[in-house]
Amino acid sequence: MGRVTTEALIENLEDVWAVRRGRLAPDQVRRTIVPNALVDTGAIALSLPTEMIHQLGLAAIGPKNTLTATETAITTPYEAVRLTIQDRSCTVDVLEVPNQVPVLIGQIPLEFMDFVVDPGQRRLIGNPDHGGQQVHELL
Repeated sequence: MGRVTTEALIENLEDVWAVRRGRLAPDQVRRTIVPNALVDTGAIALSLPTEMIHQLGLAAIGPKNTLTATETAITTPYEAVRLTIQDRSCTVDVLEVPNQVPVLIGQIPLEFMDFVVDPGQRRLIGNPDHGGQQVHELL
């Protein structure tokens, strides 16, 4: 299939809520734009490098057992962020990866935002089963 990347906006969800409540100015939201986030259909979650987690000011939720391709490890999940790709957004918890690993967008956010990978064009597209429109399946 080849490597698929996409631009992603990642925002501290607490900051977004503070703006809605009038306690923070919109320009004070801790956010980052990742121009080349890796779409990883073999991953389940949104994974961010440690440095980016600190930049966004995310708090740890607590250690969890995690299965990787090579081992079982203990990782630290972090509180939720707002992830926006192509004008679609979702709220998703974050898993930590080492700084040398790129931002990884896994199945949970892809499913929620109703994206699929177009392997021929090596890009994300709206689910063709839904006419390319975002649809939440509650089946």
